[in-house]
Amino acid sequence: MSARTQRGTVNLYRSVRAVTEASGTGPIDWDAVAEAAKAATDPGSIDLSPAEQSAYATDVREARQRVREVSGVAFDVPDTIEIQTRHHWIDANVDTFRRVMSPLEEHGPPAFPGVARVVNTGTMSVMLSVLGKNVLGQYDPLLLADGDDDHALYFVHPNIERIAGLLDADFDRFRRWIAFHEVTHAAEFGAAPWLSDHLESRMESGIAALADGEVDREAFKELDTAMTAVEGYAELLMDEAFDDEYADLRRKIDERRRGMNPLSKLVRRLLGLGLKRRQYERGKAFFETVVAASDVATATRVWDDPANLPTDHELDHPETWLARVQR
Repeated sequence: MSARTQRGTVNLYRSVRAVTEASGTGPIDWDAVAEAAKAATDPGSIDLSPAEQSAYATDVREARQRVREVSGVAFDVPDTIEIQTRHHWIDANVDTFRRVMSPLEEHGPPAFPGVARVVNTGTMSVMLSVLGKNVLGQYDPLLLADGDDDHALYFVHPNIERIAGLLDADFDRFRRWIAFHEVTHAAEFGAAPWLSDHLESRMESGIAALADGEVDREAFKELDTAMTAVEGYAELLMDEAFDDEYADLRRKIDERRRGMNPLSKLVRRLLGLGLKRRQYERGKAFFETVVAASDVATATRVWDDPANLPTDHELDHPETWLARVQR
């Protein structure tokens, strides 16, 4: 058995043990989630030269300038540009997941609390592990909704490096593309200080209903339409701000997703990553129509007030949204 295989076996054992030994009084043992997710995930390396580190900051600074110019939105980016390993990303997101899932903690004990805790802990650890292996960059609005002023813009360097290699893409160009995309999200949440609380409240309402054995379809629909606007507007700004054509990168990523094995495709569906792609495409089409009929400044009015968010119907009929906001 090779040393790599031995390490994999030991890490799998550590991950399973952390889940099966989940303890506490709640339905999820979050310490065990973090331990199991990290045991199942190679952290990767961030042993970068000073020039490689500064390149991330340069990309963000130049992206901020370009996005400000094309959007007309006054916004800033976090003071901290954090280059992370996959383990860093998992640690940074466990508390966010814990807060969003808090309605489950408040729901009360299930009929078999020990069994449910192990299942819930295992499910969350798998989710964080899969995401930790695939997230490239993150500007997380849920971090802001808790009043956390020390938030950061995250770049998971090992994932960016790995995906750039798999796509046969120039690393510097690919890294810059990721930076621009995350900065467009910073512009959105800078333009709409209310947006992070709006998204989190809709998510918490939906999860609270699930904890009570119900489905709050309206909360999930509002969350979906808001995230469609978020992703679509980001695509609009990318088209306007990025200093190179990037359709080839999108095409290569889509081709790689289509070529995933059945298990990977199942996990992506369970995590809602297919939904995110639909949000990109639907939101992009909405804003392209708005800009063609008016301009970017009119599209940016979506962030003036929660009432200006498009409805599900308006996403497919942008002229209805335009008529409403331009009255």
